Amino acid sequence: MCLAIPMRVTEVHGCPEDFTTSQIAIVDADGISREVRLDVVDHWPSVGDYVIVHAGFAIHSLIEAEALKNLSLLRELAAQMPEELLS
Repeated sequence: MCLAIPMRVTEVHGCPEDFTTSQIAIVDADGISREVRLDVVDHWPSVGDYVIVHAGFAIHSLIEAEALKNLSLLRELAAQMPEELLS
């Protein structure tokens, strides 16, 4: 099963009109930062926005309330899982 994780954008590099530069963002969830590609995201993000991340790509923009609800549900799911599956 694949999961896509809501993450908050902390940096944006490149621009949607210039495909000659790297189009990446730095995103964060629960203190874990990742660099993600912005090639396929549905709406170009700004710092502070939330995006759904899957396989190193931001694929969808979210409003903050939706992102926080999804993160809360993922935390609840993780709390129910056996410890050996989380490491």
